[in-house]
Amino acid sequence: MCRWAAYIGQPIFIEDIVSRPGHSLVQQSHCASECKTAINADGFGLAWYGDHPEPGLFRDILPAWSDPNLASITRQVKSRLFLAHVRASTGTATSRNNCHPFAVGRWSFMHNGQIGGYDRFRRDAEMMIPDELYPHRKGATDSEALFLIALAEGLDNDPKGALERATARMEALSRHKGTTPHFRMTAAFTDGQTLYAVRYASDDHAPTLYHRWSDTRGGRAVVSEPLEAGECWEAVPAGSFCTFEGPDVQVAAFRPASEAALAAE
Repeated sequence: MCRWAAYIGQPIFIEDIVSRPGHSLVQQSHCASECKTAINADGFGLAWYGDHPEPGLFRDILPAWSDPNLASITRQVKSRLFLAHVRASTGTATSRNNCHPFAVGRWSFMHNGQIGGYDRFRRDAEMMIPDELYPHRKGATDSEALFLIALAEGLDNDPKGALERATARMEALSRHKGTTPHFRMTAAFTDGQTLYAVRYASDDHAPTLYHRWSDTRGGRAVVSEPLEAGECWEAVPAGSFCTFEGPDVQVAAFRPASEAALAAE
């Protein structure tokens, strides 16, 4: 299981989320408290937005706590919208291409969770990625495959529906060919304007997800674990899809389509 943090609002230094808080993302990379493994040392990544539609992207395979480049970049770069991720592999190799976030055009995406038995149906999942998107398949993770399938399902025009359909397709493969738990996920993704996040599981054990608006920063953080003890963080209910625009939050039910509905398409 991985840990991640996202931010949208007035531009801040990335370190204000990633490394400065008492339980920052870097702290979580070696001392997480709300996941199965406390250590998330299989790489890290950042995607941040500035003056261009496409995000800047920095990823590496070192543990987040030991890379001086990460510390330097987060200390110097300000951004109004960014995603940050520390990885704990669930089976795929530790490589830069397998580190989150993933980016295609203006979209970036990161994921925490597992899709049970992915190695047993990886080829089937790959076949769901259309030819025009397949050149963006750089790594081997289930997370990147989910992202590309969601793009194919219409992420540009229907972010919630596209991810619901992509999730349903991957979960159906796990139920037919994989193992339990079939699907556990928190994910954050953005088109550079709006931040989206989801918390979902096929059982009763969805990974944790929180958000908090800060008047001091003038923005909202969305995180796997609260960044400071004693602060008031709002937990996202399981089965929820969140849309964050400035101080506004919209929460809707996240309901992947049934297999019958998928077959009828």
